[in-house]
Amino acid sequence: MNHLTPSKAAEFLAKDPTAIFVDCRSEMEFLFVGHPVGAMMIPWNDGPEWEINPHFVGQVKKAVGHSTQRPVVLVCRSGNRSVDAGQALEAAGFSKVFNVLHGFEGELDEHHQRGNISGWRKDGLPWEQV
Repeated sequence: MNHLTPSKAAEFLAKDPTAIFVDCRSEMEFLFVGHPVGAMMIPWNDGPEWEINPHFVGQVKKAVGHSTQRPVVLVCRSGNRSVDAGQALEAAGFSKVFNVLHGFEGELDEHHQRGNISGWRKDGLPWEQV
């Protein structure tokens, strides 16, 4: 798995129109916290039980047209869940998996809040809230 800073991930996505951008956070995070423009939501795990989505790999395969050679860029809240999701994709034969370091919201600051140190939003990259 390759790891890209948010800015490098945005550059990569802009240069490669075959790449898909998957936000693997929960539906609530995607909708209410916001998400990168152009990202599709395929949760790695979701509430209410927060179990791993047993259909994750299949849903990504469907999104890429069943081509495991197509680049998949994964983003989550802080860059941790997306590593687990990426490992699952690689185990299923995906060869071009990219993790967005620091995720959408970044690490916790001294006040235990996200979005102030790093991440897609902090870097000023395009995002939206539905």
